[in-house]
Amino acid sequence: MLKTNELARLKKSEERFAQLEKLLADAGIAADQGRYGKLAKEFSSLTSLIEPYRSYQKTADQVRELHDLLKAKHDPEFEQMARSELADLQPRLAVLEKKLSDALDPRKNEQDKDIIIEIRAGTGGLEASLFAADLYRMYSKYADLKGWRLELIEFDQTEAGGVKEAIFSLSGKGCSKRLKWESGTHRVQRVPLTEASGRIHTSAVTVAILFEPEEIDLVIDPKDLKIDVYRSSGPGGQSVNTTDSAVRITHLPTNTVVVCQDERSQLKNRAKAMRILRARILDKMKQDAFAKEAALRKSQVGSGDRSEKIRTYNFPDRRITDHRIGFTTHQLESVLEGNLDELTDALMAAEREVLEKAQANG
Repeated sequence: MLKTNELARLKKSEERFAQLEKLLADAGIAADQGRYGKLAKEFSSLTSLIEPYRSYQKTADQVRELHDLLKAKHDPEFEQMARSELADLQPRLAVLEKKLSDALDPRKNEQDKDIIIEIRAGTGGLEASLFAADLYRMYSKYADLKGWRLELIEFDQTEAGGVKEAIFSLSGKGCSKRLKWESGTHRVQRVPLTEASGRIHTSAVTVAILFEPEEIDLVIDPKDLKIDVYRSSGPGGQSVNTTDSAVRITHLPTNTVVVCQDERSQLKNRAKAMRILRARILDKMKQDAFAKEAALRKSQVGSGDRSEKIRTYNFPDRRITDHRIGFTTHQLESVLEGNLDELTDALMAAEREVLEKAQANG
């Protein structure tokens, strides 16, 4: 049987569904393609919930009517027909209840999304850049193990083999669900190869997980963009350095700046820069919304704040600790080889626990 809070959410969704029907029939809104597209997408997403909800309401009403009829005295033939009909309706009602309950469960209803991962060396100089390279390799190997598609967008490598910045996209079943909690500061404690005294150094690398928005999720007015092209300063051959292939795009309303010079083609760099720009703007919008919901940001799994220290990789003890959930594993080498399931499973379990507590509290 559906819980009281679930019924309340379904009723609210049905009210919104009816409101959207009226809005989409409005000629003024139909003329605004951006707004119409957003409303149409919301309407479409609610349809898969409202249709079974209305079937549930109709079936529940029929079951109640039959129970009321059976309370009064009727001839045996009528009662047998009523009980037979009730026996058919009750299993159907149970199926609809489960379908609706699953649809309202964010753990089961979460959609797979393509993501963009940004890795940047932080404090620690050379050692930080080397660890940034380690993290890029770790995520790449994990993607390979999971069968996800990785597309490199930007890669700024140091002469010593480290990485100043690596930006790449991932697509595939489960990538967003498993990696969405990787945003934050990853701290490494180890003895650098250049440290003769054997002293342990602490360095930091920041990771940002951005969800790639669809066109309908975020409409950017071309008038809000300032696009500059210039010659690439990075490696890549003579043609890269002698043509205006590098692209810098500035989104004026948010002052968001993206630079892309990895490709030889200006058009390809522009397309990649726009993907990053859209993801960053959407991420900023979400971060601003989260800031207004301070209570939600105190959940067990953490807020995903870029400045938040989320994990420490301690090489002397072969230990990895996720500080948000108090989880520790001594499989450091295995994790860096891309075997992240132990960590991601623990984070997903913590998320489920938080959601279950929230649902229990209504």
